[in-house]
Amino acid sequence: MADDRTSKAARPSLSRQLLPAVHGMLARPLSSYYLLIAGSSLLLLIGLTMVFSATSVKAYEENGSAFATIANQAVFALLGLVAFWICQRLPATTLRDLGKYILGAAVVLLAILDLIGALASVGVLKPDVHGVVTLGPIHAQLLWLYLGPIGLQPAELAKLGMVLWGADVIARKGPALGHWRELARPLFPVIGLLFVLVGYNDLGTMLVLLALIIGLLWAAGVRLRVFAALGVIGLAGVGLLIAAASGGAGSGSADAGNYRLARLTNFLQPLDKCDLNDNCYQLIQARSAIFEGGWFGVGLGKSVLKWNWLPEASNDFIFGVVAEELGVVGCGVILALFSVLAYTGFRIARRSADPFRRLAATAITTWLVTQAVINIGGVTGMLPITGLPLPFISTGGSALVVTLAAIGMLASFARAEPDAARALNARPPAMWVRLLWAPLPPLPPQRQPGAGSGRAPTPAGGEGRR
Repeated sequence: MADDRTSKAARPSLSRQLLPAVHGMLARPLSSYYLLIAGSSLLLLIGLTMVFSATSVKAYEENGSAFATIANQAVFALLGLVAFWICQRLPATTLRDLGKYILGAAVVLLAILDLIGALASVGVLKPDVHGVVTLGPIHAQLLWLYLGPIGLQPAELAKLGMVLWGADVIARKGPALGHWRELARPLFPVIGLLFVLVGYNDLGTMLVLLALIIGLLWAAGVRLRVFAALGVIGLAGVGLLIAAASGGAGSGSADAGNYRLARLTNFLQPLDKCDLNDNCYQLIQARSAIFEGGWFGVGLGKSVLKWNWLPEASNDFIFGVVAEELGVVGCGVILALFSVLAYTGFRIARRSADPFRRLAATAITTWLVTQAVINIGGVTGMLPITGLPLPFISTGGSALVVTLAAIGMLASFARAEPDAARALNARPPAMWVRLLWAPLPPLPPQRQPGAGSGRAPTPAGGEGRR
């Protein structure tokens, strides 16, 4: 008996066996890269599966084929994978140069979209029965611009442009970023213009842009009082945008403003005090989907509320379909994958020696995680409903292509980590792999005696946060 107790005490516990193994796996040079690829691939696969489940019945009713919507989403997924492949191959210098052009194109497209919306609100242009407004060869519908059969959301392009341009500007300023006048030129004017162009029509995207910019400034080491000032300015801007929409010309503008205010405040009301016919409808139906799903769900494809009960079941509220069909377990898998994405993105930023890569990786991770949190929080009633799609999971071509392009950039940064770059150059893959997948990253500078393990240096503006 004593021998059995001694052997049990000497035997290591399961956690003591697993932790060294996990630590060893994460210590490998390319762990960040493989974690990013695995997590993003699983999210994309789950997204395509849930889009088919959420749209098959409606697609069959409208088009005579249950595969109409998923086929369209699969095409955008393929385009996104091409964007991933291109961005993974581009060097950091090229990405820095592309930032200003992407952001400039997004600003022009946003201005056109807002102009068409303004002309429609004052009666100069008339929308058709589907809400499409036409100005010459350009068509606009809500947040979409169409030129012939090609449609895109300029706000999605603005996120990517802001990541690259903002990271380039901050990296160039370096320690000088600690002064207010360096933030004011040209960062704040461009941010203000972008917020006006985006925020009037799309408050949710404006909040994501604000989080993205905060991530950039945090990674740059900007002082805490700057964040306090940005918080005050951001809240004031949200209030002004709601007030402007509420007090705009025409009853349509006032209705839009009241609707926006209601969506921002309804989540604070108890459900028993919500009217099913007012702006609480979406929240009530999402809660019903979560309740029906329980722990293990009703089964894949067996959701009932997606049959025109849950609004935007394949887009803004697809997490409700996940909750109903896959239950708490399925929702937990998606949350775990987004947690892996967050960990991996910030790990890449921490390990990047180049300031631009560190800043861009932080901004991309903040953008994707914040958007996921806002979407899931809105569906579960923990946050206001803002109309943001769930990255990787919701339908939407522009959002999926831009998201996969951002993941491609993160993959490029992961391969450029000092330890990863040394490992890849020490044992380079075959030439055909480098031609078809990704070239070798540049070797980092040689370590100086006593230097660290390739982690990021002191942030720009290295006076610290005070």
